[in-house]
Amino acid sequence: DLVCIMLKKDQNNTDLPISALHNRLFFRLFQTSNTLDRQSLKILNISPIHWSVLGALSRPSAKSGMSFSDLTHYLGVSRQSLDGVLKRLEKEGELQRVADLQDRRVKNVALTPQGEAVWAELQIKVAKFYEQSFKDFRFDDLITMVHLLNKLNDGMEHVDSPN
Repeated sequence: DLVCIMLKKDQNNTDLPISALHNRLFFRLFQTSNTLDRQSLKILNISPIHWSVLGALSRPSAKSGMSFSDLTHYLGVSRQSLDGVLKRLEKEGELQRVADLQDRRVKNVALTPQGEAVWAELQIKVAKFYEQSFKDFRFDDLITMVHLLNKLNDGMEHVDSPN
């Protein structure tokens, strides 16, 4: 049984099902993701996944590197998506595979000094990118947005197959 919850009226005074709002929200997320892809390449000259990998590995807790599995989980990407990016960044000299401090047999992914320099240089551009992107947001808006996106991400993680 499909339950159809009705919303308030639209601009034509017609009842809208909640699914219409859900569709609109997910479409806006899709558009926002595509805008991020396009603008980060155009403005920052870096892909969002490249940006995310550098950011994840630049954190103090990742100074000695992160396992491939931990990095995929942290970024929320597939192993296949991440593998190609890591190989390219390793070839460009921005990251390296290093032995884990607890288990020398395990290899972690860590930034190289060159990767740290790329990340440091990127920070000025990123700060301006953020400033312009969020110029019409109040601080409370940003906090609320983070909270709501966390809730949505958690909800999607717990979706079961509709079959």
